[in-house]
Amino acid sequence: MKRAIIIGATSGIGREVARLLAKEGWKVGIAGRRKELLQSLQGEFPDGQVESTVLDVTSPDAPTRLQELIDRLGGMDLYFHSSGIGFQNATLDPEIEMRTARTNGEGFVRMVTCAFNYFKAHASREHSGHIAVISSIAGTKGIGVAPAYSATKRFQNTYIQALTQLARMQHLPIHFTDIRPGFVATDLLRDARYPLLMKAEPVARDIVHALHHRRRIRIIDWRYRLLVFFWRLIPRPIWERLKVTNG
Repeated sequence: MKRAIIIGATSGIGREVARLLAKEGWKVGIAGRRKELLQSLQGEFPDGQVESTVLDVTSPDAPTRLQELIDRLGGMDLYFHSSGIGFQNATLDPEIEMRTARTNGEGFVRMVTCAFNYFKAHASREHSGHIAVISSIAGTKGIGVAPAYSATKRFQNTYIQALTQLARMQHLPIHFTDIRPGFVATDLLRDARYPLLMKAEPVARDIVHALHHRRRIRIIDWRYRLLVFFWRLIPRPIWERLKVTNG
């Protein structure tokens, strides 16, 4: 039986991916900050198939809690990081910017390095690890109304690229998947209107398909793949003069 750890499984994409993997027969460890939501998901499946723990990626004890969850699960084949926050912050409230940086930067590094080191310690010909993360198409360009969010997502893209190279340098059997959704109808986007809004359930199905095929980078939905293609073609001086509104 394959075993997956999902960080950020209390709602949205992480919760739907956890549900899909469990339905496929995976043994799943779920973690997040809201105990009642973890327990409700755990209750959907037979005893022992889904384990849960309360975990905050910004807390120094998060790696210890992750290891405890891995131990209860009996090991880990897939680490799935779906913990992140994002805000439109055109007024540049420094607390919002720093909170985003702590979660998407510090918390991300804390957990992903822990997963990398676990797979490194347990590497063998029979066991390869898989690290998958939810980043965003927002990492493509710096978005004026969401500076910290777009910057931390670019950081995540680059960090996973660096870890991919590091794993190859060290001859480690670790696979990486950088999942870049567009706008998804989750709790993060409940206070604003966004174009091309996608539902979490079909997004999760696309993600699980990408995980099974161990895709290196997956932009969710053909419309966003087209959008990102054209975004990349816009010269920097033109991009910096564009007026992006908050919907």
